[in-house]
Order: sequence, then structure tokens, then C-alpha cells
Amino acid sequence: MTRSARPASLERAWHRPGAARYALARARGIVHPPVSVYEPEPGRVLGELDLPVPMGDGTVLRVNVYRPPGEGPFPVLLSAHPYGKDKLPSRRGRRSRFSVQYRMMRQPAPVTFSTLTSWEAPDPAWWAGQGYAVVNADLRGAGTSDGVGSLMSDAEASDIYALVEWAGHQAWSTGRVGMLGVSYLAMSQYKVAALAPPSLKAICPWEGMTDPYRDLMRPGGLCERGFTRIWATAIGRTSRQATDIGREQQARPLRDEWWQAHTPDLAKITVPMLVCASFSDNDLHSRGSFRAFEQAGSPHRYAYTHRGGKWTQFYGEPARQAQLAFFDRYLRELDVPEPPRVRLEVRESGAQVVTVRDEHEWPLARTEWTPLYLASGGRLQVDLPGRDGSVTFATRRASATFSFPISTPTELTGPVALRIWLDVAGCDDVGLVVGVEKWRGRRYVGFEGSYGFGRDRVTTGWQKASLRQLDTKVSTPAQPVHTYRSPEPLKPGQIVPVDIALGPSATLFRPGDSLRLVIAGRWLWPANPLTGNFPARYRGTPAGRCTLHWGPDRPARLLVPRIPPRPT
Repeated sequence: MTRSARPASLERAWHRPGAARYALARARGIVHPPVSVYEPEPGRVLGELDLPVPMGDGTVLRVNVYRPPGEGPFPVLLSAHPYGKDKLPSRRGRRSRFSVQYRMMRQPAPVTFSTLTSWEAPDPAWWAGQGYAVVNADLRGAGTSDGVGSLMSDAEASDIYALVEWAGHQAWSTGRVGMLGVSYLAMSQYKVAALAPPSLKAICPWEGMTDPYRDLMRPGGLCERGFTRIWATAIGRTSRQATDIGREQQARPLRDEWWQAHTPDLAKITVPMLVCASFSDNDLHSRGSFRAFEQAGSPHRYAYTHRGGKWTQFYGEPARQAQLAFFDRYLRELDVPEPPRVRLEVRESGAQVVTVRDEHEWPLARTEWTPLYLASGGRLQVDLPGRDGSVTFATRRASATFSFPISTPTELTGPVALRIWLDVAGCDDVGLVVGVEKWRGRRYVGFEGSYGFGRDRVTTGWQKASLRQLDTKVSTPAQPVHTYRSPEPLKPGQIVPVDIALGPSATLFRPGDSLRLVIAGRWLWPANPLTGNFPARYRGTPAGRCTLHWGPDRPARLLVPRIPPRPT
């Protein structure tokens, strides 16, 4: 080995083959995104705009109501958000005009909705055609509503409670209200559902986080400063808010009572619930969506999984039909079959769906939790190494990698967990970013990821070493949960165990493929918006050196969820 050569297990994981081709496609998508807008046929939708809905303290919120022709009554779908219900797309001749976010975030497949569809809300024209009324509400402080808002708060949930009851008592309403929407329009459903307004009969949170600290703003204790900064700035400019979310994120590095107050009590949700839990939004909504399905108190809860684009899925026909069947069953009380407990989609690459099948629970009961142990030479192996080993990397300049060759078809479906032993030099902490990749020979296999990123890894995890304390009441080997309350900086020469939770996925590996584990002290993609995972960005770790250790007394391992074939 020459002096400039790197050990086989060290590399720069943020450089992956295929970047130039991807950047060219991204540039084309920015100029010509596959998004189209249509005008509803005249007379097919009746609209009443800016209707006032008074709250208990006298503040007036305003809603748009869209319903089918006729007196009704109709079941109601309600969405509530801070983005402005009247910011609508338009159609002029053959040209569609829509939110710039559809350009900035790659669309992997066509997206179509009507000119009545506000940001991430259900399309009123489509739903009116199915016999539903749609209520789109400006939250307090947003759009044309009065007052000053408070995002993700109990006060906001009380407002939505009042909106649900208002919708349930209108002459055109059957009195049975559901909630539907993406992202914030999903997040806003959890707390109000826990309050159990009498008219709320079902919810469908389509990709919505449930713990703002763990899921987005400080995953693993690392501060997210890309999407969060853009989102907080936009919210501050377009609505009146009592709290600056971005400022609170900076001021609260630990998961204190403020963060807890903005986290819904999922166990109190008892209404039927169809959760979209995607594998393609690990930077934002994936973990929280699966948490909602696992922890909700409802006996009638269902998960719809996928690894496609957020909006191409939500407005696509398969998802709409699943939403419609769910609401027909629980709002219309029609004799519609119960949804599958888990609609599971398994992929072998970003574009290749291997299977879509029904499962009974999550994680799957037949999961064989399989440890792959770190070993010398950049290997992962099924046997615990008989000798001690280590590898050292510069926290900002390199990553340690370990590979495992696949010899038989292997489905990995579920969350992934890593346990490592480490020490640091030149610093007292390290912000670890961990990824699991799929390779086919020398070709990197990418998947759909957050913000429309088309070269994502199988899964990713984050963890600050100083915030390694586990919550022993809820942690399991497969799903470690940290308290984020008691920092423990590392001392010189101190070797400590660190557990890292990686997000869920459903991925098939074939013979000849390899699984590659990547461990670094920085974000695993470049900042370039054409080749990286824009706008995701995480605050850098201190400059220093991190050494990973393994051996008989330090069984460092990646715990993967191997799924055997279903018994016949």
C-alpha cells in the first residue's frame, strides 16, 4: 500500500456513481416537471368560499367548502393547515401553473390534480365526484383566518376539534367527518383525533411525522438545518405564529418538555385510521408514520406502505382507491371489505416493485432478526469475529464501510439497528450518520428518498454519541429509543457503545448483490442540489478522528430484519 492509499474499508460515501446522469435528469425535471392541472367540469362541484367558523374565544377561522351538486347530505373530508387554502394551481390554455415545490423536488412519475386543490390537500373535484364534501380550512393565523397560530400545539388541536364539529353539524353533512391530507395536513390529525370529537369517525394521515424532535428537527440529536430552516422561514412569512419553530429548535438541543408538548398521545386515538407509512421519506415522515400505526389505540388501524414519490402516490389511482374504500367503509358505513392490516410494497430498486402483498402486523411477526458483525477488511459476517479489530476515520473527510455479499434471495423488511463501540480523538463527540446501501456488482442501486431524491440508500440513521443514553422502558435491540435528555461527552481514550436506529424499509436483495454499511461523522450526500438530497442538511460534527472497535468482547453488529418466505 502506498502512503496515499486508503484502507479498503475507508472511502468518501457521499460520492456515488451515476451522479452526472442523475443531475441532467434533475435539471430537465426542474424545467419540465410532469405535473398537470385540470379544470373541473362546470356544475360538477359546488363551492362556498371563506365561510366563517367561530372558535370558543371568538376568533374566526375560515374554510372553503366543496361538495357535489344536490342537497346531500354528504360525508365530509376535512383538512387543516397553515399554508393558505386559497393558494391554488391554475390552468391557462395548455399550460399548468402550480407550486414551485413541484419543480424543486423531483417528481418520479406524473402528478395530476384540479385547480381547486391546495397544497398537499385532497382534490375536491375528484372527491366530489365520489360523493364527498371537502372542507379545506386555514388554521389560526394563516390565510384568511384571524388570530395567531401555534403549530403542533394542543391549542391548534382544539381549533380543529371545533372545525370538525362545525362540519359535522351543517345541513349538507351526514354528521360523519374524516380527515385526509399529506405532511402537515397529516400531522394535524393526530392530536385532534386523540381528543375524540364526536363527529370525527376516521382519519387518514398520509405521511405525517409524530415526534418533531426525533423525526425531523433533531433526529438522533443532530440538528437539521436544511429543510427545517426553509420551512420555518416560509411559515413565518406566510402566517402569524406565536412561536418561532426555528428559534426553538436552536435553543432546545435536548428533548425537553417543550418538545414533548408538541408530540401527540397516539394511544388516545381510537377512531379507524389508515396511515400512509412510506419507506421513501426517512428524513421527515417515515419513522413517525410507522410509529403512529404501531402505537395508536385504535383497534381499526391500517398501514399503506410504498416507496414511490410523495405526491405521485397520494394523487395516484391505487392510493385514491384505497382511501376511498377506507372512507366508504367508515364514513358511509357501506359493506366494503376491511382494508389489509398492512399493505406491504417490496422493491429491489427505485423503479422495480417486486411484490405488493397483505401482512398482518408491523414489524412482521415472522421476522428473523439477523446480526451481521463488523470485521476486519471492511467485511460484515454472520459469525462473531474471534479477534479484536478497529478502523479510524476523520469525522468530516471519510467514512468507514463494511460489505456483505448476498448468495441467496434475501428480503429485508422492517427497521434496522446498529450497535458499535467507538472512541474519539481531537473532539469530545461525534454526530454519526449511518447508511445501508445496495450494490449490484460495481453499480450503486438507488431508491426514492425524501424531498424527491432519487438516489437514496436503502435506509439511513443518525446518532450523536454524547446522547447515547437509551430509554430502557421502550427500547428493543431492533428499535433502540434514546432519551435525548442527558448528554455524556466522551473522554479521551474512552470506548463507549452506541446504538443507532435506522429507518424502516422493504427491500429485496438477489444473489450477486451486496449490502454495504456506511458509517461517517457527516451527512452522506453533497450539498449540490442537482446531485445531493436537497434541501436536507445536518449540522456538522466536530473535526476529529473516530475509531470503531469490534471483537469477541465488543460484538459490533448490524441487526437486519430478514423475512423468510411465508409458509404455504
